[in-house]
Amino acid sequence: MIQTDETRGLAVESQPPAGQQQPAAEQEPPAGQQQPSAEPAAPAQSDPPTRLTMPFGKALNAGMRAALAADDHVLLMGEDIGPLGGVYRITEGLQAEFGDKRVFDTPLAESGIVGTAIGLAMRGFRPVCEIQFDGFVFPAFDQITTQLARMRNRHEGGVTMPIVIRIPFGGSIGSIEHHSESPEAYFAHTPGLRVVAPATPNDAYWMIQDAIRSNDPVIFFEPKSRYFTKGEVDTTVPAAPLHTSRIAREGTDVTLVGYGAMVDTLLRAADLAAAEGTSAEVIDLRSISPLDFGPVLESVRKTGRLVVGQEAPGFVSVASEIAATVAERAFYSLEAPVLRVTAFDTPYPPSKLEHGFIPDADRILEAVDRSLAY
Repeated sequence: MIQTDETRGLAVESQPPAGQQQPAAEQEPPAGQQQPSAEPAAPAQSDPPTRLTMPFGKALNAGMRAALAADDHVLLMGEDIGPLGGVYRITEGLQAEFGDKRVFDTPLAESGIVGTAIGLAMRGFRPVCEIQFDGFVFPAFDQITTQLARMRNRHEGGVTMPIVIRIPFGGSIGSIEHHSESPEAYFAHTPGLRVVAPATPNDAYWMIQDAIRSNDPVIFFEPKSRYFTKGEVDTTVPAAPLHTSRIAREGTDVTLVGYGAMVDTLLRAADLAAAEGTSAEVIDLRSISPLDFGPVLESVRKTGRLVVGQEAPGFVSVASEIAATVAERAFYSLEAPVLRVTAFDTPYPPSKLEHGFIPDADRILEAVDRSLAY
């Protein structure tokens, strides 16, 4: 668990130095002369706020700032992350604060970024690599899957790989292919990698710090469409552990499961369902590999129905794994087949068509209605 030191500022009444005479009491002013107004007292200092409202992207920035301050071995590296602060300004101000030896730009070479990070990790550093867009990670795929993921096992635990690879992922930003991909299943399928995807600013703040402290490589997927979505961040009370799922909304009739940006879509669908008299429970997975199935199975045993949503195509996907596992472990609790609501099995479309490609609340609600019809 992360412990955050808390400082308390106290306003105290100043006393004159030893040997200095206490000033005499104020004299009454001469008749007709106005009494000078008293100087306003300085406000007493209060405890620094621990619950802040900030955008998702700023929460990531604050989390990395805390990690950099806590450990001199933490490094940030990536394309344009230094003075510019990255395309989405997620690392804005960090180079100015920590210097260009710890926060630095790299060449436009994703394979080189990850390969360099592996070497740095072997020398005791904790690199945090930014991949500028999701589709740009594929040039580094070989380094990630054949070197980074296997290095610790290859050395029988003698070498650790404390590397975080940050990947903005998903659509709904009006962009084209290679800028709106959802490649998480590729990495979740690879043994030796941890794969996570926060959905809230509070989780972004805490999960990036947990990922940086991990001695295993972590693929850290950031839902870029939520970078500017604000939420409450508690900077003193840590969020749930890195690889645990959470109940985002309680319900009794049907279970909705997702991760990343899809969690907001599921919550909107749950609101629509509630207006129609259906109580939907929403579970935010937070971690994709390993998957925390405990809350999912417990919820399905309560509701008897499950709908899984994701922005990625559905064939051989995270949603497929969830559906198969629930069918294996909670078959006799199901009142209806597990339904998946995913993107279509096609390349990412032009931006004008993306809102028909990515599942929205209406498509989730349609699946809920189908599940309840059994």
